[in-house]
Amino acid sequence: MGNKIYFISDLHLGIPSHKSSLEREKLFVEWLDEISTDVEEIYLLGDIFDFWFEYKTVVPKGFVRLFGKLAELTDAGVKIFLFKGNHDIWAFNYFKKELGVEICRKPEIKTFNNKRFYLAHGDGLGDGDIGYKFLNFIFELRINQWLFKWIHPDIGTRLGLYFSRRSRLANIVKKGKIETSNNVEKERLFVYSKNLVEKGIDVDYFVFGHRHIPLNKKINDKTSCVILGDWLTHFSYAVFDGEKMELKYYSSKKL
Repeated sequence: MGNKIYFISDLHLGIPSHKSSLEREKLFVEWLDEISTDVEEIYLLGDIFDFWFEYKTVVPKGFVRLFGKLAELTDAGVKIFLFKGNHDIWAFNYFKKELGVEICRKPEIKTFNNKRFYLAHGDGLGDGDIGYKFLNFIFELRINQWLFKWIHPDIGTRLGLYFSRRSRLANIVKKGKIETSNNVEKERLFVYSKNLVEKGIDVDYFVFGHRHIPLNKKINDKTSCVILGDWLTHFSYAVFDGEKMELKYYSSKKL
């Protein structure tokens, strides 16, 4: 057990192909192995899977290396939290019951060594994006979740992966593109954070996933906005050592 807090998001396991996803999963497990010597808590800030639907008695096939490593870490006393993203919105009690991973469904404020952190995946926050917010509302409805679970798992999962592997994100990975921001000051999550600060919220760090853009930018002398990037093209994450927050990039020691 160490004293560092790690933050990571947007692995989107499952796309653009089984082979590519498996390579990223193995790399992520390697990273978890490396941080196991100094980690105290891990925050998975959403979209760890590109498609996830948890039936009452069935979970999607695959990801056994990741699940085994998460269970190993929680068994050793590491606290792990999974924040609901817009792609793994239908995660329920499997992670807590089988892996010891806590599910967080709303933004939360946590305090580490007297520093306050506002944590969220980032989807649906701030103004605009009405179409997405409506779609998210539809997916969140219990009646729709209940209806979907009556689709046979082979059909439901294949359907979800079919659309996932034809998505914008899947094409970005296939083409080797890297997402960047032309104007950080206008980034929705940066603007959202800045507005909360102006309204008087007292935090030291806003930490988000969702946007796939690595960012660590000061809002004022006290508060910073951190966007974690992704593990599709950036392989980025953040770590808090008790004094400072750093955005880092992972490079496998096996290469």
